[in-house]
Amino acid sequence: MEPGKLPLLLALAAFVLTFLITRLITRMIRAGKGPFRNVQTGELHIHHVVPGVVLTIIGGFGVVASGAEGWGSRLCAVLFGMGAGLVLDEFALILHLDDVYWSEAGRKSVEVVVLTAALVGLVLIGFSPFGVNDVSEGEEQGRAGVLLSVTGNFLVALIALSKGKTRTAIFGVIIPLIALVGAVRLARPGSPWARRFYGRRPRARAKARLRAYHHDRRWARPSRVLQDWIGGKPDEPTRALERH
Repeated sequence: MEPGKLPLLLALAAFVLTFLITRLITRMIRAGKGPFRNVQTGELHIHHVVPGVVLTIIGGFGVVASGAEGWGSRLCAVLFGMGAGLVLDEFALILHLDDVYWSEAGRKSVEVVVLTAALVGLVLIGFSPFGVNDVSEGEEQGRAGVLLSVTGNFLVALIALSKGKTRTAIFGVIIPLIALVGAVRLARPGSPWARRFYGRRPRARAKARLRAYHHDRRWARPSRVLQDWIGGKPDEPTRALERH
């Protein structure tokens, strides 16, 4: 492991473990098993995003205050990872400003947690945002070269994002080649790029719809199965309405 990355490793481990333990507890509460219950203050349901925010603030400011080395920074990294795990486990609730934890919309929380863990893992094993680690020694000595590299990779990721390829764009920030693949391929139907450039190209629109259909048909079900295995299966629409 590269020097100085132990706090990042501890934060990632705490993040993943906190998320998995939290999901286990919430699934037990949902099933009415075990000693765990929802935290209530009168009629107010205290969601675990609340202690998550507190831990994230303590850990984040603690890391800044303690510096990069020592047990203090490592402890704060663990607190930050725990807080981030609790917060992102309820990402969908924050996004919708509604208790959608066990609804179809709640899948976003699992997706964001998996995405975050993957990105941090890539950084941990040596990838750098916007491919800065891929520039030559001569470019590293000149700020202009580094700036051009970062700007170019950012624009490629932005094109991939405008084509409706959100995951590709996000991973492309860490591995520019991934963003490049997303940038050169057809845009997804309904994306800003498709609306802007495919308006008068019926063949491109038809090809984009067909490609999106085959992609979603191939990957949508495995993705849902994985999300259900990690975070639990959402309620049926009728049951979700009853919970509100």
